[in-house]
Amino acid sequence: MYYLGVDVGGTNIATGVVDKNGKIVKKVSLKTEGGRTPQEITKTVYETIEKAISNSGLTKNDFKYIGVGIPGCVDNKKGKIILTENMNFTGFDFVSELNKYIDLPVVMANDANCAALGELIAGGAKGYSNAVMITIGTGIGGGFVLDKKVYEGANGAAFEAGHMIIEKDGKECNCGRKGCFEQYASATALVSLTKEYLEKYPSSKMHKYLNDKNEPTGYTSFKAAKENDEAGLMVVDIFAGYLAEGISDIINLIQPEILLVGGGISHEGDFLLDRVRNYTKDKVYAYGKIPSTIIKKAELGNDAGIIGAAFLNV
Repeated sequence: MYYLGVDVGGTNIATGVVDKNGKIVKKVSLKTEGGRTPQEITKTVYETIEKAISNSGLTKNDFKYIGVGIPGCVDNKKGKIILTENMNFTGFDFVSELNKYIDLPVVMANDANCAALGELIAGGAKGYSNAVMITIGTGIGGGFVLDKKVYEGANGAAFEAGHMIIEKDGKECNCGRKGCFEQYASATALVSLTKEYLEKYPSSKMHKYLNDKNEPTGYTSFKAAKENDEAGLMVVDIFAGYLAEGISDIINLIQPEILLVGGGISHEGDFLLDRVRNYTKDKVYAYGKIPSTIIKKAELGNDAGIIGAAFLNV
């Protein structure tokens, strides 16, 4: 048994042929070129599907449906994309357009939810039934799997974890609110915090870990912190504290079996997550008195969305 999973991103569209164990056997990726019309992008989606099927030596008839992860809210009953923030897909009848090229049923979900499901099928949450995943990037994405099915809410917009308030009347967010989680614990927020401490501590070792443009990256503070640099350690600890604040809120609300942290910064592994785990001890309800949510690094990287999309209708 094989499945088709498509991850539609702002930069790339990736389609994978996935086996029953959640292993990608063939993958094809093409540039999204997000400024194009939704019809043009949908044609590229089909091109990745057609090439993935062809390269795997299979045919369309070997698949029961196509699973697609979309960066936004979707309505599977109508086959439409309700809302996308960074792509020209809002209100678009995606399924009808894709079916002009290939006549297979299409099931859609938010891309972050697909990633969470992928991790539960074949990654860091394998063996669990209820899992949360947050992805640290430009913002903070979130996915929630309940009883091995993605939870999308009544309108496809559930679990926008990046827009929980962790600081009342705090920093302004692009969503219009103030104090959102992603304004403090995203990679963007980490870079801003690093800049602030670079100015405060001109002798910090962080200065030797700037990029070619003499700017900090999300890793600048971590590299310095691993050399016991005072300012670098402060940045890492502050960032971990903000991350723990949001994670604790999620755990208190949902109490999942496991919570995964993904995105580039997650590659810092336990150097970051041990701090997060320690900070959550005083924030999570009844910590140590009831079974506690496991906090760990996601494992599948960019493949998580493909695998999760492939298993949306299993």
